[in-house]
Amino acid sequence: QVQLVESGGGLVQAGGSLRLSCAASGSTLDLSAMSWFREAPGKEREGVACLRRSDGRAHYIQSVAGRFVISRDDENKSLFLQMDNLKPEDTGIYYCAAKPRFFINAYCFDSQKYDFWGQGTQVTVSS
Repeated sequence: QVQLVESGGGLVQAGGSLRLSCAASGSTLDLSAMSWFREAPGKEREGVACLRRSDGRAHYIQSVAGRFVISRDDENKSLFLQMDNLKPEDTGIYYCAAKPRFFINAYCFDSQKYDFWGQGTQVTVSS
């Protein structure tokens, strides 16, 4: 089992920045990928950024590419999401997710492929 705890959300004006953190504990050595998802009011959960453990490759949805950066700290078992130039449409609850064992890039933004989830952290961007 893996436990994930997000932090770092908050209220920010458009154009501002936030840095989200996800602290992992438990059986983390078996994880093949960790990602960030978000859920906006009235919308389905969508993948935002994905980081594959084997080669450190990151993937982003088009709407955040160039503004968000996903990174990890294996020593401290943490995942981060640096979010710059935030827009009101980035508002939502942000979730950290992790998948053990087999992983391919096609899984990146498929929420059903992930086994472990955090409780989420609220990000609100005002215009």
